[in-house]
Amino acid sequence: MKITKISVFIAVLVLVGLASSIVAQLPKGFVMPKIVEPKFKQNSFDIRKFGAKADGLTLNTKAISNAIQAANKTGGGTVVIPAGICVTGPIVLQSNVRLHLEKNALLSFSKDRSQFPLVSTTFEGLAAYRAQAPISANKAQNIAISGDGIIDGGGDAWRPVKKSKMTESQWKTLVDSGGSLRENGDTWYPSESALKGSLSGNVGSDTTKTKSDFESVKDFLRPNMIQINDSKNILIEGVTFQNSPAWTLHFIVSESITIRGVKVKNPWYGQNNDAVDLESSRNVLLENCIFDTGDDAITLKSGRDEQGRKRGIPTENVLARNMTIYRGHGAFVIGSEMSGGVRNVAIINSTFIGTDVGLRFKTQRGRGGLVEKVFAQNIMMKDISGDAILFDMYYGGKNPTNEKILVTEATPRFQDFHFKDITIQGAKRGIFARGLPEMNVINVIMENLVIQADTGIYNEEADGFSYNNLTLLTKDTNPVITLQNSKRIAFDNLKYQINSENLFKISGETSQDLRLTNTDISKAKKDFQISAEVPKNILKR
Repeated sequence: MKITKISVFIAVLVLVGLASSIVAQLPKGFVMPKIVEPKFKQNSFDIRKFGAKADGLTLNTKAISNAIQAANKTGGGTVVIPAGICVTGPIVLQSNVRLHLEKNALLSFSKDRSQFPLVSTTFEGLAAYRAQAPISANKAQNIAISGDGIIDGGGDAWRPVKKSKMTESQWKTLVDSGGSLRENGDTWYPSESALKGSLSGNVGSDTTKTKSDFESVKDFLRPNMIQINDSKNILIEGVTFQNSPAWTLHFIVSESITIRGVKVKNPWYGQNNDAVDLESSRNVLLENCIFDTGDDAITLKSGRDEQGRKRGIPTENVLARNMTIYRGHGAFVIGSEMSGGVRNVAIINSTFIGTDVGLRFKTQRGRGGLVEKVFAQNIMMKDISGDAILFDMYYGGKNPTNEKILVTEATPRFQDFHFKDITIQGAKRGIFARGLPEMNVINVIMENLVIQADTGIYNEEADGFSYNNLTLLTKDTNPVITLQNSKRIAFDNLKYQINSENLFKISGETSQDLRLTNTDISKAKKDFQISAEVPKNILKR
């Protein structure tokens, strides 16, 4: 075929057009750095050549380890997990190695907890001893887990289960299988060791103790399924991850991470079964994934309290797109361990179905950390059992108080959130935002939202919220919108249920500057219920 200058010119125009369309999809103000995906030599290392058997019986830990080491020593390549059920203990990835699961391959981690020794790691943002992760990597470069197979973390051998989350027959089957019950019979544990750890409140993070001090409660210190630390140029693609003992994919102080076409499936009753946790990591792309898990789905963290602030490494430059998220606590989450900060993150073109919360941002006094420049665009939510959008600076059962305390490095901050083109079909509440008296949730812009929910909007200690082109259809219309000790709140083109009992309820002596434009308030039975302590000139039009 003859290549002419015109054909080259047209090709260039097409490429430029494609690049422009990709850029155009990103929210205005969000900039995504280039992510480096790993590349591998063509070498292939079939684990069967190292003695492995995919027969569902043989423990293949040593064979898989030998294959990984061989690949690493020759400069890298692909370690192949063939079709069949391949049982193994913990796997440690090394630089320049891809772990690839062929179609119909099931990598099944042993339910023998003795295969997973205690190691020094982190848990919920703190240094801790935990059981070794089924798959881990430390200080590695150019690594991948890929393929069409399934990885099963053997999580039912580790997880406690609450009676309230089981049917009567399921609970009987579980109890009859062995394990130990709490004295009141409300929670089942897989062993006496796990129960002992629960009763002691011991999570492995007591820095005054040594590893040997935790051996008696090791079964309670369940591992994260995939834990990658201080590594870069990472690809997770195509694989289905299921039945994780705790968090599923956990990245700590790592960069250039691509998670593409991945499925995470954990039981809805699981606890701490997050799908993806990004901790103090940067330059991350998640796309075309399906998560159905028992806890938060996409979670951004950066260490807890003083340890997190001392590390001082934020999670930043994260893009999630074309994601489908089913049952879980929160679909897109920041916190609560965000003491090193989170910034420049976005989720776009995604669907949440049946999660407890859609967009979830949580922290508390003592955390510190700045969360800023968070974008959500073109998001669809359906059947959200709690708040569709939630900001809570009293996370963890901390009782709200109107008393201001001194602002220090331990004061958390939420600011600069930009949400656009969001449709919510069913939620308990549309929007909940609760800041601190000494540090409000600041500068939140919401544009083009359609919300169908039981109740509408609650803002407390919020500063600089703009709601532009908002349709808010609620079952409870008394009130539709509650503002308490909030200021610089603006509504432009607000639509609401006709004949609403009470459109606005406003309270708190620090409330000020409510702006209402392009809105017909005559369709509500009562437009404003304003408490006596609220400044008289609060309303501006």
